Amino acid sequence: MWDNHRALGFIATCLNWLAVLALLFAGLFYLVHSPLFPVRKINIQGQMARVTPVQLRYIAENELSGTFFTVDIDQTRAAFGKLPWVREAQVRRRWPDQLDIMVLEHKALARWGENGLIGTDGQWFDAASDQSLPVLFGPQGSEGEMAKALARFTAALAPSGLKPLRLWMNERRAWRVELDNGVVLELGRGAVDERIHRFAQNWKTTLSVLPYQVDTVDLRYPNGYAVKMPDYKAPAAK
Repeated sequence: MWDNHRALGFIATCLNWLAVLALLFAGLFYLVHSPLFPVRKINIQGQMARVTPVQLRYIAENELSGTFFTVDIDQTRAAFGKLPWVREAQVRRRWPDQLDIMVLEHKALARWGENGLIGTDGQWFDAASDQSLPVLFGPQGSEGEMAKALARFTAALAPSGLKPLRLWMNERRAWRVELDNGVVLELGRGAVDERIHRFAQNWKTTLSVLPYQVDTVDLRYPNGYAVKMPDYKAPAAK
């Protein structure tokens, strides 16, 4: 082989190209990681009512690192996502030295028991709020289903002028609703939407005009309902 000048020439050419490529890679690596391309500006946008400028500035100053080329987009997105009211952070580079960050906030729909909030997208998130919100109680993992049910029940109750205050679903998927006037609806399992529509249609014309306090309306009947009235006294038998 060592007497084969053609083979030796080919090997030398390959080694020269490898050296050139190594130099190019080293130069590119230096440029990408050098301070010649810093992130000089972070542009944060979004309609924010709960996330404060102080929180955003803290994340920008303490969580982000790297140059324009090396800053980790996923890590940046996750850093802003740590803020309690941030639902999503969209991050992209803008040449030559800027990061554009779009912050999307959670919109609270209800409280999840005593622990956190449920957003309008049905997702649980850990944040505090002074808003007057309905409260949901249900098995773990049922947050999205209960958020959708709350929206349906609220719409169905509109003709009655009442709103859900608390909503329960147990492990057997039986539903119960406390309204903002204190009346409790027992909906049970199955055709719960049909039952709550039945209540809404009868509240103003039948139930609210009763001369007694209505405590509970049990709608777990095929074609009617039972009403619990604590101050009702049956007439004495003759």
